[in-house]
Amino acid sequence: MRYLFALWAAPLVLFWGWFFLSLNDINFGYVMLSRQLHDLVFQLYGQMLGVDPAIIPGMVAKACVIDGLLLMAFWAFRRRRAIGGWLRTMRDRYFDQASTPSV
Repeated sequence: MRYLFALWAAPLVLFWGWFFLSLNDINFGYVMLSRQLHDLVFQLYGQMLGVDPAIIPGMVAKACVIDGLLLMAFWAFRRRRAIGGWLRTMRDRYFDQASTPSV
């Protein structure tokens, strides 16, 4: 499961790292991190998709959140017995029937 998380997170770290460095023009002398290339890339994506280039980062962020939720749901499904046991333990600890106060 950790390999799946790593394979999911690695491209996200690379993309968002490039995005914020190039957005703020912190290029360390590399053309790849320049603001001009940033604008060109999003202009090309905007033309290909037929949308305003300014909304593409939001679309990517929404896709990342949905992918993350799907991955967490997959992880929770695989660990459902352990999670269920933990929930029963917490319920018994905090909502014990014998210790209900009488009015």
